[in-house]
Amino acid sequence: MKKISVMIPCYNEEENVVAIGDAVEDIIKKELPEYDYEICYVDNASTDKTRPLIEEICEKNKKRKAIFNVTNFGQFNSPFHGICELDGDCVISVCADFQDPVEMIPVFVHEWEKGHRIVSGVKTSSKENGLIYFLRSMYYKLIKSMSSVHMIEHFTGFGLYDKSFVKLMRELDDPLPFIRGVVAEYGEGFNLKLVEYEQPLRRAGKTHNNFFTLYDAAMLSFTSYTKVGLRLMTMLGFIVGMIDVIVAVVYLVLKLMYWDEFHAGYAPMIIGMFLIGAVQLAFMGFMGEYIMNINTRTIHRPIVVEERRINFEEK
Repeated sequence: MKKISVMIPCYNEEENVVAIGDAVEDIIKKELPEYDYEICYVDNASTDKTRPLIEEICEKNKKRKAIFNVTNFGQFNSPFHGICELDGDCVISVCADFQDPVEMIPVFVHEWEKGHRIVSGVKTSSKENGLIYFLRSMYYKLIKSMSSVHMIEHFTGFGLYDKSFVKLMRELDDPLPFIRGVVAEYGEGFNLKLVEYEQPLRRAGKTHNNFFTLYDAAMLSFTSYTKVGLRLMTMLGFIVGMIDVIVAVVYLVLKLMYWDEFHAGYAPMIIGMFLIGAVQLAFMGFMGEYIMNINTRTIHRPIVVEERRINFEEK
C-alpha cells in the first residue's frame, strides 16, 4: 500500500490547526481509501495555542505527527525541511489557513499515478484583495522574464512531490532553499504537471504575510535565480558615467568659448551629485542583498533546528 505524507506548516494557527488536519484526513479517507497516510504539522515556534493543540491531536491519533522548531525559521526554510523529513511515497504540502484547498489532494494523487512526479497547484484566480492579486501577478511576470530558469507564475509551493524529488531536495544541501525555484529548475526532469485552482480566502485568523515577508520572498527569488540586479548596476552605472562625461565636456567647451559670459552656477553640480549619490545608494543596497545571500550560504547554518518531534519512529 502506497503512503501519502501530508505536511502542514503552522505559525500561530490556533483557529485552523485542528480543522485543517481533520479536513485532510476526511478527504483522504473518502477519496483515497486505498492509500496509507500520515499528517505532519511543522510548527515554526508559534506563540499562541497552536502547539498545545497539536500535542493533543498527536496524542489521540498516531497518524498525526509533529516537528517543533526552536524558533521561527521563516516561510521557506521550515516547509522545505518538513517535506524533506517525511518518508511517504509522495509528500503533499498544504497550508494551515485553508487557502490551499484540500479538495485538490485527490487531483494531485491521480496525476501522480499517471507518472507526474511533481504536481504543482497554480492559482488562476483568488478571492483575496484584487489589488494584491494584481501586484502578485506583476511580480511573477517580472521574475519569470528575468530569471535564468522558467519560473512558474502563481505557484506558492502547494503541490505533490514524489519521493524521488524529495530525495533530490535533501541532496541540494542549500541553507537558503526556495522551493518555487527548485521546482522550476528541475521540474521538467520530473515530468512536472501544473494543476489550476482558485484560491479561497483564509478560513480564520489573520495572514502572517506583511511587507517584510513579501520583500524576503522577492529578494530571495531575485538574488537566487536572476543576474538582473548585478547586470542593471553595471549598465546603469556605465550610462550615468557616460552622461557625466558628456556634460563635463560640454561645460568645459562652453566655458572656454565664453569665458566671461558663461556662468555654470551650482544647480547642475548639485543635481549631478544627488543623481549619482541616489544611484550609488540604491545599487549598493541591491548589491548588499546579493552579498547577504552569499554570506548565508557560506556560513551554511542548518536550514532548521528542531526542538522535538512527536510520533516519529526512533532512527
